[in-house]
Amino acid sequence: MNYHRPRVIATINAVIITLVSLAFNLAFTFLFQPGANLPVRILYLLVTTGLIFLCSWLVCRFTLERFIYSKIRLIYKSIHKVKAPKEKAPVLMKEGNILEKVGQEVEKWGTETVQEISKLKQLETYRKEFLGNVAHELRNPIFTIQGYILTLLDGGIDDQEIRYEYLRRTEKNVERLIAIVEDLDAITHLEAGELKLNPIRFDIVSLTREVLDSFEVKARKKEVSFTLNEQSHAIMVKGDRERIHQVMTNLIDNAIRYRGMENPTVKIAFFDMDEHILIEVTDNGIGIGIQDIPRIFERFYRTDKGRAASKKGKGLGLAIVKHLIEAHSQTIHVRSTIGVGTTIGFTLEKAL
Repeated sequence: MNYHRPRVIATINAVIITLVSLAFNLAFTFLFQPGANLPVRILYLLVTTGLIFLCSWLVCRFTLERFIYSKIRLIYKSIHKVKAPKEKAPVLMKEGNILEKVGQEVEKWGTETVQEISKLKQLETYRKEFLGNVAHELRNPIFTIQGYILTLLDGGIDDQEIRYEYLRRTEKNVERLIAIVEDLDAITHLEAGELKLNPIRFDIVSLTREVLDSFEVKARKKEVSFTLNEQSHAIMVKGDRERIHQVMTNLIDNAIRYRGMENPTVKIAFFDMDEHILIEVTDNGIGIGIQDIPRIFERFYRTDKGRAASKKGKGLGLAIVKHLIEAHSQTIHVRSTIGVGTTIGFTLEKAL
């Protein structure tokens, strides 16, 4: 039995009051009314006892509920004031199930608060990491530019060869800063849902060849070979061709950057998945640890090995790729093994 419910408390109090009243009634009936008949005495006792119990129960129940309701209502309104939007007024509960409702509300509110605090802690950690990463990515080109300028001001500007070389290097670092800012702006628009797609029917194989051609010089310099598993016919998909071109560019550039040391290879494969086409980009590079895989799509996130392998990566390419694929209502996945390589695959809607 729950001894904290108003109904139970009222019943117990009514029983106690009734028993005390019954004792007085018995004394009064048998001591002060000795001449009365026994049936009359019993009927009198039953009627008075029932009336006393009913009145006591109603008074106790009403008093307790009014008292508890007046106190609990403040808690209930406070919870709703925190949880509900400002324009939405809290709906007061009925008096019949006050404690049950408030208990449920408090428990639910407590669970939601714990979850919200946990989420805020995660966001705070992510914010600190993000700011640290932004500072790290911007610091290098800014300090490099500063070094070149100071060298020129200290007399290097008088040497034509030094002047040209340092200005050329400064221009490259300025381009890097601009690329970082543009990528951050793109991600901001993607996360805000402001990206407008222009879906058309196009050949994903032809697009991939275009991207590979653009990396021909870089691949030759890095001694990277490309493998395309679809050479004979076109594969038509539906999507924003320009955005998918950006996706393929980022993935292939990422694969070249983290290539293997021996016979570096980047393989692009296409798979028919009924209503979708699966595109996978595979390298035979350093690989990604299982603990890092869930985070590789975060802005500026790079594994320790990734930082050691590439000093020029901005850490934004995969974040942009993920947002672009999700903007197409498609999926992206990663599988990787340390020392073996990494495969990043995404789907596109098949075009009839």
